[in-house]
Amino acid sequence: MQTLRRFIRYYKPYKFMLLFDLFCATVVSGVDLTIPLIINQLLRGVFLMEDKSAMFSIVLWISLIFLALYLIRMLAQYYVTSWGHIMGAKMESDMRRDLFEHLEKLSFSYYDKNNTGKMMSRIISDLFDIAEFAHHGPEDIFISIAKLLGSFFILVNLNPTVSLALLGVTLVMILFSAYYNRKMKAVFMDNRKKIAEVNAVVQDSLSGIRVVKSFTNEHLEWEKFSRGNEMFYRSKKRSYLTMGKYFSLNGFMQGLMYVTVILVGGFFVHKGIMDGTDVVMYILYIGIFLDPINRLVNFTEQFQKGYTGFQRMLEILDTEPEIVDSPNAKDAGVLKGQIVFDDVTFGYDENTVLENVNVTINAGTTVAIVGPSGSGKTTFCSLIPRFYDVVNGKITIDGMDIRDMTLSSLRQNIGIVQQDVYIFNSTIRENIAYGRPGATEEEIIQAAKQANIHDFIMTLDAGYDTETGERGVQFSGGQKQRISIARAFLKNPPILILDEATSALDNESDRIIQQSLDELSKDRTTIIIAHRLSTVKKANEIIVLTENGVEEKGTHDELMKKNGIYANLYNLQFRDL
Repeated sequence: MQTLRRFIRYYKPYKFMLLFDLFCATVVSGVDLTIPLIINQLLRGVFLMEDKSAMFSIVLWISLIFLALYLIRMLAQYYVTSWGHIMGAKMESDMRRDLFEHLEKLSFSYYDKNNTGKMMSRIISDLFDIAEFAHHGPEDIFISIAKLLGSFFILVNLNPTVSLALLGVTLVMILFSAYYNRKMKAVFMDNRKKIAEVNAVVQDSLSGIRVVKSFTNEHLEWEKFSRGNEMFYRSKKRSYLTMGKYFSLNGFMQGLMYVTVILVGGFFVHKGIMDGTDVVMYILYIGIFLDPINRLVNFTEQFQKGYTGFQRMLEILDTEPEIVDSPNAKDAGVLKGQIVFDDVTFGYDENTVLENVNVTINAGTTVAIVGPSGSGKTTFCSLIPRFYDVVNGKITIDGMDIRDMTLSSLRQNIGIVQQDVYIFNSTIRENIAYGRPGATEEEIIQAAKQANIHDFIMTLDAGYDTETGERGVQFSGGQKQRISIARAFLKNPPILILDEATSALDNESDRIIQQSLDELSKDRTTIIIAHRLSTVKKANEIIVLTENGVEEKGTHDELMKKNGIYANLYNLQFRDL
């Protein structure tokens, strides 16, 4: 019931559309119930009149009534079919908005554990079924109840005994539907999980298509896809076998209704208790009586698809972000950039990465974080913008605990340039402007010039309007990196984090980008993560991280004199030069 209440909330903005949709559905049902009654009058009285001229005059009037009723029905049906679906589409849009908005709020830890392809399945295919259920659900239930009650009331008036026999068959159908309803719920939920797994495989394979082709491992991807595809097929097969039994047996029981009416009605005609025209009326109304039953049968499948899809949507909406603003969080304003790690401990699940770390980074200085892979360098930097929260201790900036700042104001003060640059599938202008939405054309060009990418952009036919392609596939690693540096220039943050920003580039690109980074680092607190130790020699301080925490601190010259871990790493890199 809690799930259903949450679903009903999405109708609230469109309650008038829903009410009018139900009104139109009532009109359609009313016309369908009225037509057989008029036909009954034609059969019983009008067509038996001896005065054929008077009879035809009445037939003309009845024909006009028929025409008016069908015109009204046509208009009502148009609203139900078009605007009813539009209401469902609006609700689908609202649900997708809520889902996407919540996904954007979730912390890095959620994305560490969940596959993008499976999330895409919930945003797209699940919500389509939910929207279909949102539109057809109330409408089908309303029409079904109206037609069932209306037709049953008319049938009882014709002959209560035959109607009771008909009711007996209907109750058996209801019990049968309830039984199969439970079975179909399980198979449809399994369908959702299996198609999500197929989507995950496809998304993973297509995102890494260049790696797949470079290693000629198309056959491995095909095998992974085939396994997922086969499991989905088997799940669909189980659902169709269940549905096949349900629909075929249901159809058989609907046939029993006709058999019951013909048998019992024929017996009553034989005994003179019932008129033959009443049996014809019964047969006409069985069609109307069966229509809502068929709607409810179809609704059962639709309900299970929509309900299981909504449940999967709620699984995401009910996932609370781990990183949120504290109740008394304040706007950080423009920070100077003094960063202090005060006895900081952090780990992923049970795996401790940093333990009792104490580091002070003075405002306006450049600090390099070096150390072997897996020592926690990236984690160290990820704690500063609160991508993750410390387990123990605290991190302060300008003396204020970062947990007491609003996330938005904290992150506005921090710029990050990563090794794995993400370029959005849009224009170069939009990618640079991502650093500060709303920036002017002059500011975007100035940022590009500072990043040494303006001259290259101007050689392109469309200039700043050049489409980058998915993940910036049309550009080299160095060009993409300079676009990301232009973003950082445009943002102009007081704190800058460079996460191995040049480690994957060739020497020429490295030289150009290093010039840009040196320019970007001026007059701001800069933290550099680097494997190429030549890039950190000018840092005000170098911090050496290992599995044991902070092992060494000092300038390049001081650490070389110590002849410790840093000196060993440096000598290993340059012994062959």
